[in-house]
Amino acid sequence: KEVQVEFTYEGVKFIIDNYTREAGVRELERQISSCCRKAVVELLKNKETKSITLDVEKVKEYLGTVKFEYSEKEKESQVGVVTGLAYTEFGGDILPIEVTYFEGRNELVLTGNLGNVMKESASIALDYVKANCVKYGIEPSFFDKHTLHIHVPEGAVPKDGPSAGIALTTCIISCLTNKKVKATVAMTGEVNLRGQALPIGGLKEKSLAALRSGIKTIIIPKGNEKDLQDLPLEVREKLNIVIMNNVDDALKVAFENND
Repeated sequence: KEVQVEFTYEGVKFIIDNYTREAGVRELERQISSCCRKAVVELLKNKETKSITLDVEKVKEYLGTVKFEYSEKEKESQVGVVTGLAYTEFGGDILPIEVTYFEGRNELVLTGNLGNVMKESASIALDYVKANCVKYGIEPSFFDKHTLHIHVPEGAVPKDGPSAGIALTTCIISCLTNKKVKATVAMTGEVNLRGQALPIGGLKEKSLAALRSGIKTIIIPKGNEKDLQDLPLEVREKLNIVIMNNVDDALKVAFENND
């Protein structure tokens, strides 16, 4: 009966966030049905129990190990770690990017199951930094003696597309100049060899992912300014959305010492 089983708001949200990942609601219906069946069994076994409230803890008990987890933002500002924004078939998600370097031959190492377009974005980002190294206080000869390693965690998940260009460039500059990037800032945008920020797709989904992950500020290309009216009111009210024309605009906001 309806009065015997009650879902809390948090319980349903927990199912959506952790046990389903699809465009529709069919899997959500299956998971809710599974909870209801297990609640019926519990009611039949324990005659003294008149009703069951399905909160987060009860959902965990009934559905078991969490199936999906969204990426979480970094807890503190770090050097060589930048939060990008990704658009997947399941919606938006944040995309942590890491860069480090070590002595050795002039080489670029890319890991994290990256597609060809994203590999090209990494090459463009590095070539832009090389061409403008003096402006950023990087010794030109540095690149002849060091290998740069770019890694995008969760290697089992394929990643592709050009929209991580700005994040990759910022990450490289952060690593080579030893400047921390704010953990509360995320960015998206394609970058060209002149360092200009080019528009991207999926802004609505990416901004929702940023808000869900605890991000406070997102940096987007000037070309996406027209898309702001399509964002949910909650996103526009709670996120600080910064418009950029180029890499330098992103660096002014992203680096910790630029307040």
